[in-house]
Amino acid sequence: MNVIYPLKGIIPPLVTPLSDTDRLDVAGVEKLIEHVIAGGVHGLYILGTTGESPSLSHRLKKELIARTCRLVKRRIPVLVGVSDSSFAESIELSEIAAMEGATAVVITPSFYFLQGQSELLEYLQHIVPRMPLPVFYYNIPIYTKVALEPATAVQMAEIRQIVGIKDSSSNLAYFKQVQYLLKHRTDFSFLLGTEEYLGEFVLTGGHGGIPCGANLFPRLFVDLYHAAVNRDIDKIRALQDKIMYISTTIYSTGLHPSSFLKGLKGTLSLLGICSDAMAEPFTPFRAAERDKLKTFLQQLKVV
Repeated sequence: MNVIYPLKGIIPPLVTPLSDTDRLDVAGVEKLIEHVIAGGVHGLYILGTTGESPSLSHRLKKELIARTCRLVKRRIPVLVGVSDSSFAESIELSEIAAMEGATAVVITPSFYFLQGQSELLEYLQHIVPRMPLPVFYYNIPIYTKVALEPATAVQMAEIRQIVGIKDSSSNLAYFKQVQYLLKHRTDFSFLLGTEEYLGEFVLTGGHGGIPCGANLFPRLFVDLYHAAVNRDIDKIRALQDKIMYISTTIYSTGLHPSSFLKGLKGTLSLLGICSDAMAEPFTPFRAAERDKLKTFLQQLKVV
């Protein structure tokens, strides 16, 4: 597949369908992939936060990479998260992704040990050239505890193999500043993870998004992207309102920070797409929360 950068559009960060804590829901993987492709998405991303990547065994990750790439059959780009606390494991996952036909890989700062900005830059300078695919940097400081500062982003972009950033900092002003500072990199993708202001981001020159809600309703997010590209303000408002409903109901059903993921998987289960099984340390919603999800789903008019 010949991919033109900057990569644009809607690239859902797929959940990892599981049948138990360490086994893939194989039928669910296929249904989910076909579901999002039928919704018109422009790519997909596996083994990210929404995919519960830090909780999955390396054996399962390798199986998911292989199954995903073989099911997609190069119809759309496949991005693979390869972040790990181990430098060597990240490189090995990137090599497997390349061997299976993935398009690019996605990395965060190394897990566990906190890194300063100069240490983060050195890490990227060391690891990126050893990866056989183009690389996206994933900025999600709520989990990595390391925020990519704008000045560091400028230096990072000098590593030509890095072709874009996914930002999930929930700080649109910050991300627009990074975008401005890197405007000379016309091949560089700026992709937003925070779907609550995806329309505004694309409207002001962002390239697209990696919204977890596109697992559920891919066409909704694809339509929003096209509305923003076409500067259809009324349509953006109507579609963004539906996305806010998802955010304030399905993602907010439980009591804990894991609620967005439990709500996402629980709703996919109700839609008949895949199991709601989760990797430890989490478990699916109980009956009371599932009943709430059913009500929200009935009230949500997406199509």
